[in-house]
Amino acid sequence: SFGTGSDHVREKDGLWAVLAWLSILAYRNKDVPVGGRLVSVKDVVEEHWAEYGRNFFSRYDYEGCDTDAANAMMDHVRGVIAASPPGTEIGGYEVAIADEFSYTDPVDGSVASKQGLRFVFTDGSRIIFRLSGTGSSGATVRMYIEQFEADAAKQGADAQEALGGIIQTALEMSKLQEFTGRDAPTVIT
Repeated sequence: SFGTGSDHVREKDGLWAVLAWLSILAYRNKDVPVGGRLVSVKDVVEEHWAEYGRNFFSRYDYEGCDTDAANAMMDHVRGVIAASPPGTEIGGYEVAIADEFSYTDPVDGSVASKQGLRFVFTDGSRIIFRLSGTGSSGATVRMYIEQFEADAAKQGADAQEALGGIIQTALEMSKLQEFTGRDAPTVIT
């Protein structure tokens, strides 16, 4: 949330993202004459990718899963973590870190544990599994996938296509479909 927080506006991340983009676009277009070509979000993003590369990201949400089945899947993934020291290969990706992530607040030192089951690979790719109980019934299993692409010729690809290999690795390694009985996520972002 861009370093801000409150308890009166729910789901504020999207609002902050829109305000951030409006601020970026206002700055980038401040000297464009009336009727001139405005800098677009696409322009800014493609310039960024050209200089720094692209991080492809996707989140798969499986909503309303049986809670016991979702917990069993998470326990299975914990077992995969326990058997995956650095150097282990999972689906063609070499493990750098496999753990249950905890976050320590740098200001007050408080620790938020059980923030996700995390696999970080030597190429920087990541797979993270989290359970959320915020749905109206059952559990929501969230699978986060991220992979870096330096090759400019590949940076314009659709995220689902670019991440296809690592998504398949995550699904197979977690046995998510086997545990939850779900053939597809409820939501893909």
